Amino acid sequence: MDFFTLDKQRFANGKECIFKLTAFFSSLSAFVFEIVIANSQSWRLWGFDDNIVKFVSFGLWEAHYSQEFNVSGTITKMLVHTPIDSTWSISPEFLYAQNLMVGTILMNPIVLVCSAMAIKISYMKHPYVELQIYCYKVCALVLCVSGLFTFVSVSWNHMVDLYGQTTLDFPPDFPVKKEALINKYFTVVFPFGVLTATMSLFGVINYLSEISNLKLQSQLKAKCASKFTKQEV
Repeated sequence: MDFFTLDKQRFANGKECIFKLTAFFSSLSAFVFEIVIANSQSWRLWGFDDNIVKFVSFGLWEAHYSQEFNVSGTITKMLVHTPIDSTWSISPEFLYAQNLMVGTILMNPIVLVCSAMAIKISYMKHPYVELQIYCYKVCALVLCVSGLFTFVSVSWNHMVDLYGQTTLDFPPDFPVKKEALINKYFTVVFPFGVLTATMSLFGVINYLSEISNLKLQSQLKAKCASKFTKQEV
């Protein structure tokens, strides 16, 4: 009977460890994906009816396009990077996407630190349950806001670009004019952003589950302590 109880306890501890690590790695994966999205060159892809520039892809801070140059009588195609700065007419959805993605990336380390602290506390000889719960609450709140920021950024950009009317425009010295625009293409940023937001939501659910589990354990320990006190009396 003792061996059965010991195996059962080991199984419960292993299951609890898996849930904790799942929440941590969900947060870590979401953080990595958000960095990838923020640095992606495919927030928008526009096609032009122009002899010099056929396509322009937009990152949040740079535009990229191929341009042909005549070098000593030889036509050479080069990839050009142009920063999106104050000389551009930056649309509101693009400006908000820049700010929200920066905020998202700055927030996620808080989640990772708090989650790691909670895991470390749980393996102490006398774990502080209230402190663990507080850490997980911070993780759930910050991760929820982070996922929401990512979803709003990619969905707003996607909807305005393909189905709305964007005010994003080039500076006067850009080699192609917006009037030559003929096509806007679907990019991977939107589905990738939705996937990242879903991973953040999954992490939030795991953290809330951990909070519920810790509260239940705390209540059971309090009841056991109360019964033990009554038996002694």
